[in-house]
Amino acid sequence: MGAKSQVKRRERGDPSLVLPPAFEADLSGFLSWVQLEKGLAGNTVSSYEADLIQCADCLFSLGVANWREVRIEHLSKWLASLTEDAYAVSSLSRKLSAVRMLAKYLVGEGLLKEDFTELMTNPKKRRLLPDCLAIDEIEAFLDAPDLNTSLGKRDRALFELMYGSGLRVSEISALPMNAIDPEEGFARIFGKGSKERVVPVGRHACLAIRNYLHGGRPQLMKDGTGGELFLSMRGRGISRKMIWVLVKSYAKKAGIEKNVTPHGLRHSFATHLLMGGADVRAVQEMLGHADVGTTQIYTQVEAERLLDEHANFHPLARSGG
Repeated sequence: MGAKSQVKRRERGDPSLVLPPAFEADLSGFLSWVQLEKGLAGNTVSSYEADLIQCADCLFSLGVANWREVRIEHLSKWLASLTEDAYAVSSLSRKLSAVRMLAKYLVGEGLLKEDFTELMTNPKKRRLLPDCLAIDEIEAFLDAPDLNTSLGKRDRALFELMYGSGLRVSEISALPMNAIDPEEGFARIFGKGSKERVVPVGRHACLAIRNYLHGGRPQLMKDGTGGELFLSMRGRGISRKMIWVLVKSYAKKAGIEKNVTPHGLRHSFATHLLMGGADVRAVQEMLGHADVGTTQIYTQVEAERLLDEHANFHPLARSGG
């Protein structure tokens, strides 16, 4: 029986799930302690109680007589049963946190010699990536700036470079003019840890940058303007915050309903390259990832997306045939 169904039965008053007295006594003391000594809210105490009753039920079914007999392998089996019942990682972490606090209480009260949760690691949450834009969404986004204005020329060049070369928002906001060569089609980027890398700059980005350099940037220059490539209306280097605002504004203008962010453009760059057959090592180098495992996350997410698409839309997958 899954752990979640056990709790539902307990909530209905099922007599087969009476908490063993050896667990009950320590649990009652702990709940009084967190409420009176720690001053936790009633809802929090109730949540702890439900999680610990659920844990004790599972432990007892594994042959554990009381909290003093709990071992790491017992807790691992308990968490495994929760995973089978499709609990979210955040819920697993919360439940384990309640058990950790109970163990610390028992040790502090001299009721337990060693903390049985000490070697337990928290469930790992799958790394979530930002929304990936479809090709038509990227095209609509890049077409949104008005090329009849100096700011529109700047923004078009900015976005073409972000998406075309996969740059971080911190990298592009600080990009000096001499770092990019639109004639040769490459840029020298100083990323995290001041590590230098050379990235290709595509034909569309090079064209947009040349257009901005000749018909946009000169109009934005003021007394005291430095060597930054992308300038604000005040003639200073554009800030990361302003890039975030621009990305949001143009995404809305383009009619894109997804949550578009600067990192989302970088994610789209990597995903589209990998979908097109690019080597993961080459994408790693362009992104400036120190570990190829970070880049491989994009391939894993894309594979999961394809599986979801198959499950949702293939007629045999839907019918279970």
